[in-house]
Amino acid sequence: MTVALTSRRASDVRVIGLISLAHGSSHFFHLILPPMFPWLKAEFGFNYAELGLLMTIFFVVSCLVQAGSGFLVDRIGARPVLFAGVGLLALAALTYSQSNGYAMLVLGAMIAGCGNGVFHPVDYTLINHKISPANLPYAYSIHGVTGYLGWAAAPAFMVAITTLFNWRIAFLAAAILEALILLTLWIGRARLVDDVQARREETETHHAANNPSGTPMSTFGFMKLPAVWLCWIFFFFSMAATTGLQSFAPTALFKIYDLAVSSGNYYLTLMSMGGAGGMLLGGYLATRLKVPERIITICFTVNIVMGLLLATGLVPVEIIVLAFIVIGLGLGIAAPSRDLMIRTATPSGSSGRVYGIVYSGIDLGAALSPLVFGIFLDIGLPKLLFVGVAMLQLMIIVTAFKVSSDSEKIDI
Repeated sequence: MTVALTSRRASDVRVIGLISLAHGSSHFFHLILPPMFPWLKAEFGFNYAELGLLMTIFFVVSCLVQAGSGFLVDRIGARPVLFAGVGLLALAALTYSQSNGYAMLVLGAMIAGCGNGVFHPVDYTLINHKISPANLPYAYSIHGVTGYLGWAAAPAFMVAITTLFNWRIAFLAAAILEALILLTLWIGRARLVDDVQARREETETHHAANNPSGTPMSTFGFMKLPAVWLCWIFFFFSMAATTGLQSFAPTALFKIYDLAVSSGNYYLTLMSMGGAGGMLLGGYLATRLKVPERIITICFTVNIVMGLLLATGLVPVEIIVLAFIVIGLGLGIAAPSRDLMIRTATPSGSSGRVYGIVYSGIDLGAALSPLVFGIFLDIGLPKLLFVGVAMLQLMIIVTAFKVSSDSEKIDI
């Protein structure tokens, strides 16, 4: 029995390692373009509104692809969709490297959005069906940690190579890196086999058990579940808050506390590292406590307090760095509980479709948040950044309890 458990644990580790590598690369590609804005501005004479629009295009395309790719995952399996997504990211970086104007950058952003949109439906389908239930919280933790590490690595990687060579070589290096990741996934492809037929039979069994009348099973029936849309709202608020901080916290700190923008960016790096560490602790807590909505409530309540304190303009400059580390820890600790909560709300056999729709809320939140918070800064109200983020996090708490309490499962 011990040998079997050890073997299963080793298999789980290898599978989550491959999935997390791919996930980290998707987060890496979230941030390969923004660090290059100064160089692209100097090269082509674009203004920051034009450059910022590239990121909006990226996330809007990703939102649309993410909503649809889950259906493809449930039809043909997760592995081919994963390979396509990684390949598209490599192609996007190659397109960026050869850009001769704005049109090619837009094309690169659209290709990158198509590639990025597949990861959550693919990743969570593989995790939920290939990782043993006892190891799921740890799998969610490692998966999330690599996302934060991808965010942390991208700016340093791109700026360092650009400084040594030029921005075109930096994008080319990113393309090569993604191609190597695709090769690694191909070598380990046997561990990423997704038994679509087994998942389809699981869905049919669930439907038959809960539908004695024998009416046909609906492909889109899961969209009638209130919990699915509550989860979408949860992710919309969550990413809107996080993206607001990532986009404008350094500028807001400069305006409120006269803190150098470079220091603000350093605080964001520490926030990401705190998030990575928090996810490891969050996996342990989610396994032991099994009360995801309470863990989420505690974490975001602390973050709300931190945000409102920062908004007062009275926090000593020496303490601000601690506030960002605490915020990162809160985001990280809550993440595994969030993923378990979403899994509980997912109808049997429909993970690809549900995760595709639910996680599209992330991309839409990321696309709209900078537009709203940018207005606050433009009109000279930087404190509203932290107040707005706190209000979004309050809505996250409310939504988490609604998701947890809504255990209704309708026939799909």
